[in-house]
Amino acid sequence: MRTALYLLGFQGLVGAFDTLFYHEWKARLPARGRRAAPELILHAARDFFYGVMFCTLPWLAWKGTWTIVLLGVIGAEIILTLWDFVVEIAVRRDLGDVYAGERVTHAIMGIMYGAMLATLVPILSAWFGSPTGLVVEPAAIPEWMRLILSGMGAGVVVSGLRDLYAALGRPGGGWPWG
Repeated sequence: MRTALYLLGFQGLVGAFDTLFYHEWKARLPARGRRAAPELILHAARDFFYGVMFCTLPWLAWKGTWTIVLLGVIGAEIILTLWDFVVEIAVRRDLGDVYAGERVTHAIMGIMYGAMLATLVPILSAWFGSPTGLVVEPAAIPEWMRLILSGMGAGVVVSGLRDLYAALGRPGGGWPWG
Protein backbone atom coordinates (compact mmCIF):
# COMPACT_ATOMS: atom_id res chain seq x y z
CA MET A 1 0.00 0.00 0.00
CA ARG A 2 2.93 2.32 0.67
CA THR A 3 3.99 2.43 -2.99
CA ALA A 4 0.40 2.86 -4.19
CA LEU A 5 -0.15 5.80 -1.85
CA TYR A 6 3.09 7.53 -2.78
CA LEU A 7 2.15 7.15 -6.44
CA LEU A 8 -1.32 8.52 -5.65
CA GLY A 9 0.32 11.47 -3.90
CA PHE A 10 2.49 12.16 -6.93
CA GLN A 11 -0.64 11.88 -9.08
CA GLY A 12 -2.25 14.49 -6.82
CA LEU A 13 0.67 16.89 -7.25
CA VAL A 14 0.68 16.57 -11.03
CA GLY A 15 -3.12 16.83 -11.07
CA ALA A 16 -3.01 20.00 -8.98
CA PHE A 17 -0.48 21.49 -11.39
CA ASP A 18 -2.68 20.49 -14.36
CA THR A 19 -5.74 22.07 -12.76
CA LEU A 20 -4.11 25.28 -11.59
CA PHE A 21 -1.89 25.94 -14.60
CA TYR A 22 -3.84 24.56 -17.56
CA HIS A 23 -7.49 24.53 -16.49
CA GLU A 24 -7.46 27.70 -14.41
CA TRP A 25 -4.65 29.93 -15.71
CA LYS A 26 -4.25 29.07 -19.40
CA ALA A 27 -7.75 27.91 -20.46
CA ARG A 28 -9.69 29.73 -17.70
CA LEU A 29 -12.33 27.04 -17.90
CA PRO A 30 -14.53 28.31 -15.02
CA ALA A 31 -14.78 31.73 -16.70
CA ARG A 32 -16.08 30.01 -19.83
CA GLY A 33 -19.12 28.90 -17.81
CA ARG A 34 -21.72 27.07 -19.86
CA ARG A 35 -19.42 26.88 -22.92
CA ALA A 36 -17.09 24.70 -20.84
CA ALA A 37 -19.91 23.02 -18.90
CA PRO A 38 -19.51 19.54 -20.46
CA GLU A 39 -15.85 19.42 -19.45
CA LEU A 40 -16.39 21.08 -16.06
CA ILE A 41 -19.16 18.64 -15.13
CA LEU A 42 -16.92 15.69 -16.00
CA HIS A 43 -14.14 17.22 -13.88
CA ALA A 44 -16.56 17.69 -10.98
CA ALA A 45 -17.74 14.08 -11.10
CA ARG A 46 -14.21 12.72 -11.48
CA ASP A 47 -13.00 14.92 -8.62
CA PHE A 48 -15.58 13.33 -6.33
CA PHE A 49 -14.18 9.85 -7.08
CA TYR A 50 -10.62 11.07 -6.59
CA GLY A 51 -11.70 12.60 -3.28
CA VAL A 52 -13.01 9.21 -2.14
CA MET A 53 -9.69 7.55 -2.98
CA PHE A 54 -7.46 10.26 -1.46
CA CYS A 55 -9.50 10.48 1.74
CA THR A 56 -10.07 6.77 2.37
CA LEU A 57 -7.11 4.75 1.08
CA PRO A 58 -4.63 6.15 3.63
CA TRP A 59 -6.98 5.32 6.52
CA LEU A 60 -9.38 2.51 5.57
CA ALA A 61 -9.29 -1.01 4.18
CA TRP A 62 -12.15 -1.76 1.77
CA LYS A 63 -12.62 -5.43 2.65
CA GLY A 64 -14.88 -8.10 1.22
CA THR A 65 -17.78 -6.74 -0.83
CA TRP A 66 -16.52 -3.19 -0.19
CA THR A 67 -13.63 -4.03 -2.53
CA ILE A 68 -16.16 -4.20 -5.36
CA VAL A 69 -17.45 -0.75 -4.40
CA LEU A 70 -13.89 0.62 -4.51
CA LEU A 71 -13.38 -1.04 -7.91
CA GLY A 72 -16.56 0.74 -9.01
CA VAL A 73 -15.09 4.07 -7.87
CA ILE A 74 -11.87 3.36 -9.78
CA GLY A 75 -13.75 2.17 -12.87
CA ALA A 76 -16.03 5.21 -12.85
CA GLU A 77 -13.02 7.52 -12.59
CA ILE A 78 -11.36 5.81 -15.56
CA ILE A 79 -14.52 6.06 -17.68
CA LEU A 80 -14.92 9.76 -16.82
CA THR A 81 -11.27 10.43 -17.69
CA LEU A 82 -11.61 8.74 -21.07
CA TRP A 83 -14.83 10.63 -21.73
CA ASP A 84 -13.09 13.87 -20.74
CA PHE A 85 -10.36 13.24 -23.34
CA VAL A 86 -13.05 13.34 -26.03
CA VAL A 87 -15.17 16.16 -24.61
CA GLU A 88 -12.28 18.57 -24.03
CA ILE A 89 -11.51 18.57 -27.77
CA ALA A 90 -14.92 20.06 -28.54
CA VAL A 91 -14.95 22.41 -25.53
CA ARG A 92 -11.52 23.80 -26.35
CA ARG A 93 -11.96 24.09 -30.13
CA ASP A 94 -12.05 27.89 -29.99
CA LEU A 95 -8.86 27.84 -27.91
CA GLY A 96 -7.09 25.77 -30.56
CA ASP A 97 -7.53 22.45 -28.68
CA VAL A 98 -5.86 21.22 -25.51
CA TYR A 99 -2.40 22.72 -24.90
CA ALA A 100 0.55 20.52 -25.92
CA GLY A 101 2.04 20.62 -22.43
CA GLU A 102 -1.32 19.67 -20.99
CA ARG A 103 -1.40 16.56 -23.18
CA VAL A 104 2.02 15.62 -21.79
CA THR A 105 0.77 16.24 -18.25
CA HIS A 106 -2.26 14.02 -18.92
CA ALA A 107 0.02 11.27 -20.25
CA ILE A 108 2.19 11.46 -17.12
CA MET A 109 -0.92 11.26 -14.93
CA GLY A 110 -2.15 8.24 -16.90
CA ILE A 111 1.17 6.46 -16.43
CA MET A 112 1.23 7.28 -12.70
CA TYR A 113 -2.37 6.15 -12.27
CA GLY A 114 -1.66 2.88 -14.06
CA ALA A 115 1.40 2.27 -11.88
CA MET A 116 -0.65 3.05 -8.76
CA LEU A 117 -3.35 0.61 -9.85
CA ALA A 118 -0.78 -2.08 -10.61
CA THR A 119 0.60 -1.82 -7.08
CA LEU A 120 -2.92 -1.75 -5.64
CA VAL A 121 -4.12 -4.98 -7.33
CA PRO A 122 -2.51 -7.41 -4.81
CA ILE A 123 -3.96 -5.38 -1.94
CA LEU A 124 -7.43 -5.38 -3.49
CA SER A 125 -7.17 -9.13 -4.00
CA ALA A 126 -6.30 -9.65 -0.33
CA TRP A 127 -9.08 -7.29 0.76
CA PHE A 128 -11.64 -9.07 -1.41
CA GLY A 129 -10.85 -12.35 0.35
CA SER A 130 -11.44 -10.80 3.79
CA PRO A 131 -14.69 -10.47 5.74
CA THR A 132 -16.76 -7.53 4.48
CA GLY A 133 -16.26 -4.18 6.16
CA LEU A 134 -14.79 -0.74 5.89
CA VAL A 135 -12.05 -1.20 8.45
CA VAL A 136 -10.05 1.60 10.05
CA GLU A 137 -6.57 0.40 9.15
CA PRO A 138 -4.14 3.29 8.64
CA ALA A 139 -1.66 2.53 5.88
CA ALA A 140 1.98 1.92 6.79
CA ILE A 141 3.10 5.40 5.75
CA PRO A 142 3.99 8.36 7.95
CA GLU A 143 1.01 10.13 9.47
CA TRP A 144 2.02 13.39 7.77
CA MET A 145 1.66 11.63 4.41
CA ARG A 146 -1.80 10.33 5.34
CA LEU A 147 -2.77 13.90 6.28
CA ILE A 148 -1.36 15.33 3.04
CA LEU A 149 -3.29 12.75 0.99
CA SER A 150 -6.46 13.58 2.91
CA GLY A 151 -5.81 17.29 2.30
CA MET A 152 -5.42 16.53 -1.40
CA GLY A 153 -8.75 14.71 -1.24
CA ALA A 154 -10.44 17.72 0.32
CA GLY A 155 -8.79 20.00 -2.24
CA VAL A 156 -9.92 17.95 -5.21
CA VAL A 157 -13.50 17.89 -3.90
CA VAL A 158 -13.47 21.69 -3.47
CA SER A 159 -12.07 22.01 -7.00
CA GLY A 160 -14.87 19.79 -8.29
CA LEU A 161 -17.51 21.86 -6.51
CA ARG A 162 -16.02 25.00 -8.05
CA ASP A 163 -16.16 23.42 -11.51
CA LEU A 164 -19.77 22.36 -10.98
CA TYR A 165 -20.72 25.86 -9.75
CA ALA A 166 -19.09 27.43 -12.83
CA ALA A 167 -20.67 24.86 -15.18
CA LEU A 168 -24.09 25.80 -13.85
CA GLY A 169 -23.39 29.42 -14.75
CA ARG A 170 -23.81 30.61 -11.18
CA PRO A 171 -22.86 34.19 -10.22
CA GLY A 172 -19.12 34.58 -9.66
CA GLY A 173 -18.45 31.07 -10.99
CA GLY A 174 -15.64 32.33 -13.19
CA TRP A 175 -13.84 34.14 -10.39
CA PRO A 176 -11.14 35.44 -10.54
CA TRP A 177 -11.28 35.46 -14.33
CA GLY A 178 -14.56 37.33 -14.64
